[in-house]
Amino acid sequence: MNPRLVLVLGDQLTPRIAALRSADPARDIVVMAEVAAEAESVRHHPQKIALIFTAMRKHAARLEKHGWRVLYSRLDDARNSQSLVGELLRRAAETGAQEVIATRPGEWRVIHDLEAAPLPVSLLADDRFICSEAEFAVWAEGRTQLRMEHFYREMRRRTGLLMEGTKPAGGHWNFDAENRKPAQPDLFRAAPLRFPPDAVTEEVLEAVEHRFPRHFGSLRPFGWATDPDQAEQALAHFLRQSLPRFGDEQDAMLSGDPTLSHALISPSLNLGLLDPMEVCRRAEAEWRAGRAPLNAVEGFIRQILGWREFIRGIWSLAGPGYPASNALDHHRPLPPLYWGSETRMRCLSQVVAQTRDMAYAHHIQRLMVTGNFALLAGLDPADVHDWYLSVYADALEWVEAPNTIGMSQFADGGMVGSKPYAASGAYINRMSDYCGGCAYDVTDRSSPNACPFNPLYWHFLSRHRERFARNPRMTPIYRNWDRMDAGQRTAILDRAGDILARLEVGETV
Repeated sequence: MNPRLVLVLGDQLTPRIAALRSADPARDIVVMAEVAAEAESVRHHPQKIALIFTAMRKHAARLEKHGWRVLYSRLDDARNSQSLVGELLRRAAETGAQEVIATRPGEWRVIHDLEAAPLPVSLLADDRFICSEAEFAVWAEGRTQLRMEHFYREMRRRTGLLMEGTKPAGGHWNFDAENRKPAQPDLFRAAPLRFPPDAVTEEVLEAVEHRFPRHFGSLRPFGWATDPDQAEQALAHFLRQSLPRFGDEQDAMLSGDPTLSHALISPSLNLGLLDPMEVCRRAEAEWRAGRAPLNAVEGFIRQILGWREFIRGIWSLAGPGYPASNALDHHRPLPPLYWGSETRMRCLSQVVAQTRDMAYAHHIQRLMVTGNFALLAGLDPADVHDWYLSVYADALEWVEAPNTIGMSQFADGGMVGSKPYAASGAYINRMSDYCGGCAYDVTDRSSPNACPFNPLYWHFLSRHRERFARNPRMTPIYRNWDRMDAGQRTAILDRAGDILARLEVGETV
């Protein structure tokens, strides 16, 4: 009987993933491949490439230790065809295999490539999520609006997480009102656990340095967890050291402290090194043991059980055309400041530099700084999507596209959110210390010294008035705009027009 090839992708590093459970170690052969076609599908951050390749090599070694035969293609192997389908065809020719078992990828491009491959590929459902794609489709059927809060409450009831009988723990489904505090510098705030490169990691770092020298981002220092043991250590460290402060600080931004009390475990979750339900259960246990407050634990669990699961369901339900959505008809190209060129805006300078150095920014930095500016400036959502997919270590299409296309850019027309996440500089000033020392005045709306977020915010609302003026959550904002005198409105729009014109020609803003 001919062997079957079992394809294991770089974000499927879970021992009992569906394809492995359906295979027989005595007969079938695992195929894993580091290929340029994936590393260069967008210009991925060097740390992201190194993280995935290192984790893949370690996972392959674990599979071999447990009795699997693994055919592993290294990036620098001269025989490497540098594409997933090419490597499957090469391994099929070597082994006589005539079919492939794979777990469904989390990127529509890869799904299409495998379905179009010139040998049979069976794609099995990826059941590592708390809510399956089929279950999400059932939940969504017949609903006029898909809202995360409603989904989250259903998931709480289904799993029993933070429930007291049929009621939410503490009497509330969320504690947002307690989780919107600015942060203060604190020398005693615990930092996330980082891991010095071991021999396997160092070998990959050298290969990435050689192969991708022009990709945006610093490769070193590198400290990501690259195997389940390290991921477990990082999780345990967060639960005991940082979870108690997580709720208070989860929406805050602070110069010189890019991580605050965030966990930085999303890459481990998304690669399969940690199990999402287990992570939620252990966070809940910290609250039940009295070691972490309810607002912190609920906020943390909501990011996984709520947003992570909801966003994956949206990606699956929306289909392969979703990343190309552009409901607001925005087409301005991504300005050079997103790739580290000079900007006088301190918030953007801080977040882009942090992204370059760490392949990391937390959700508010992504949503309300880089994402908010892209929305207000009318940047092409496809460009914004490619940028986020390329620069962050945890960015995979299934999680990144709905967060960018839907939540951040409102390019899906409201499938993810009921209104756009648009804000002036006042929000950034309230939640960060970025505005202090900035070249611009965050209280100014119309002079050459005005914070660009302020005139761009009103310009965005003005040009999209027909779409948003009747939105109940935005009607009061339009009333404020209408109460301004005509001269002030004109000055604000003129200032916004000047900023946009400068962006068009690549000038510094």
